[in-house]
Amino acid sequence: MLSGMRILLTGSEGFIGRVLTATLSEAGFEVIRFDATLGQDVRDPDSVQGAMRGCQTAVHLAALTQPAPELGAVNVLGTWNVLQAAASAGVERVICMSSVNALGILMGERHPDYLPIDDQHPSYAGRPYSLSKWLAEEMCAGFSRETGLATVCLRPPAVWDDAKRERVLAERAADPEREWTPFWEYGAYLDVRDLADAVARSIAAPLSGHHRMLLCSDRISATAPGRELARRLLPRTAWRGGRAYQEDPMRSLVAASLAKRLLGWSPGR
Repeated sequence: MLSGMRILLTGSEGFIGRVLTATLSEAGFEVIRFDATLGQDVRDPDSVQGAMRGCQTAVHLAALTQPAPELGAVNVLGTWNVLQAAASAGVERVICMSSVNALGILMGERHPDYLPIDDQHPSYAGRPYSLSKWLAEEMCAGFSRETGLATVCLRPPAVWDDAKRERVLAERAADPEREWTPFWEYGAYLDVRDLADAVARSIAAPLSGHHRMLLCSDRISATAPGRELARRLLPRTAWRGGRAYQEDPMRSLVAASLAKRLLGWSPGR
């Protein structure tokens, strides 16, 4: 790790941000917190530029997840402001928290082209949240091409801590159909501590240019094997799982291959 590096963290006071602040601070980074609850707004370019001064890296978490009139301004314009400020300040890298929703195949938006889902799956984003995440990724790619700024867009699914995982298990025990009602999310989830580790590795890894990486637990969160559920719930979706899913039936249906190869990351929980 690059101990002593000064890092701007937007969305620092949220669920993920709090865990990430602790993780980066413990690793020796100087974390500059930036959050709406602290009176700061990613929609304000002057505020972002002021916070960015003296930083070597930016980690951009600030976003809205629920439909709201300001969703586009926060998620898209906010990312634009972070990228502009980073380029102006000579920041070396921006880590942008995207989402697997950028593919447009979760939350009932559309069925995937195939399973397991991998880093090469095309995006069909069309709803406000998924589209805002895809547009943010496209802006990151454009800034990398034009300025040389390294950008990493991480695409996690639902992010849980121990308490959330226990609630999900209890809900399924009481009503197994909650797993796919109203829609199935492929059993995809990620522990927040594993997400924080992926961010830390994205800061330290020897990367240049633009990268988009899926993140997911290696295990499916489900009451039955993924292949069985895929046959039942998505019978027309092409299956590419192969022998690995015969040997390990509870293997995740979201493959985080790029993150494992480029970051040396592996979910440990």
